[in-house]
Amino acid sequence: MAQHWQELIPIDRYIVTTNGLLHEYDRKVLTYLYQPLIGANCLSLYMTLWTEVEDNRLWSETSSHHFLMNLLGANLRDIYDARLKLEGIGLLKTYVKTEEEERSFIYELHPPLTPEQFFLDGMLNIYLYRKIGKNHFARLKRFFSDYQKPQGEEYMDVTRAFQEVFATATPTSFQYMQDHASELDTEEGQQFIGRQEQNPIQISTDTFDFELLMAGLNEQLVPQKALTKKVKEIISNLAFLYTIDPIEMKKLIIGAINESNEIDIEELRKSARDWYQFVNYDQLPSLINRIQPAAHQVQLTEPKTQEEKLVRYFETNSPLTVFKELSGGVEPSTSELKILEELMIKYKLLPGVVNVLIDVVMRKADMKFTRALVESIAGHWARKQVKTVREAMQVAKNENSWSNEKKPGKTSKQKPIRTEVLPDWFDDNAKEKGTTDNKDKNDPELEAKKRAIEEKLKAFRK
Repeated sequence: MAQHWQELIPIDRYIVTTNGLLHEYDRKVLTYLYQPLIGANCLSLYMTLWTEVEDNRLWSETSSHHFLMNLLGANLRDIYDARLKLEGIGLLKTYVKTEEEERSFIYELHPPLTPEQFFLDGMLNIYLYRKIGKNHFARLKRFFSDYQKPQGEEYMDVTRAFQEVFATATPTSFQYMQDHASELDTEEGQQFIGRQEQNPIQISTDTFDFELLMAGLNEQLVPQKALTKKVKEIISNLAFLYTIDPIEMKKLIIGAINESNEIDIEELRKSARDWYQFVNYDQLPSLINRIQPAAHQVQLTEPKTQEEKLVRYFETNSPLTVFKELSGGVEPSTSELKILEELMIKYKLLPGVVNVLIDVVMRKADMKFTRALVESIAGHWARKQVKTVREAMQVAKNENSWSNEKKPGKTSKQKPIRTEVLPDWFDDNAKEKGTTDNKDKNDPELEAKKRAIEEKLKAFRK
């Protein structure tokens, strides 16, 4: 992933446009429904860009990103990170043009989903429910809904039709239109001010292995024609939302087939949600960052040392990727997945910090990802408010030195605990220790003391 300074610098120019008119009601939708998912910084960026476009217009004046930094009181990293989130959730599209080493951007603001689209989305509503809880979610549904209009026999439709109100035009009127046809046509490059309906979030169907899914489905049980384009889009969204693999998805699809040999989308959604809650102790998924946010990445230059390469690796890979690579490609179990999710949701650790924690735990516990050890480290790091990979690595180094430190005046009859060899960056003084060890070997008096201590330890153990 490119660093923010490679994608954006303060002197880069930008212009704001809107994909149709934005309405005052959109502010409530953005504040109450989107802000819990994307955060205040993203909402502030969206509102600021929106303000730059004058009322009843579609384009703003050109500005520099330095001007935007002053308006928001934020650095370029935060702005870039907020921009990516807005793009990902469908509120912003970004276009760039480079001419003679100068870049200019077009930021196209997209309106939010309507409340009805949002609450029936199947993804965003699940994330919002998990984020704010049952009571607040129900309150927002009441806020964005109203009672249906009265219906019944006591009301009769008396609306007049078009032809009942208007008459057919006379022939002279048609001649007038032909004479002035050029004036009636839209000029080239002219765009009418209006608004298009916003499309909901859609995960690319390329992210799901449909070949493996089809290989496991029996044609007699699930005809191939049942997997329509719309059904495939729903399957991709559900697979992303609930982390469902093709094997498990096959079982859910078979259970959602109706009497017409078609896949009941609502039944499939319900089955996927029930399955996820069953394996995750009645919890729902949350929206989290896939990799370390750009605002908290510290390795901004090309890595040269082994430690810098490790920092870049932790910053540019997801916790799931790091876990699988440390495990030799083995997929994590359901309980391990739940622990990984809790690290970012319950303890609010960033993905890069979680990657360091995974490395520490796996090496300390003989490649076992035990909940007790994970939670003890996670709780400590959360209290210390560890945000960057370097901070996590430094804390891990300090914790490792403390755990091996002998306290004077205390002895233990327990057998020494076996510890795995940790990465080089866990020990800053490795080279110095190696030099000291070589000196010790060349000191006959010291070697004799060591042998005497070893003999006493052997006698003590017997």
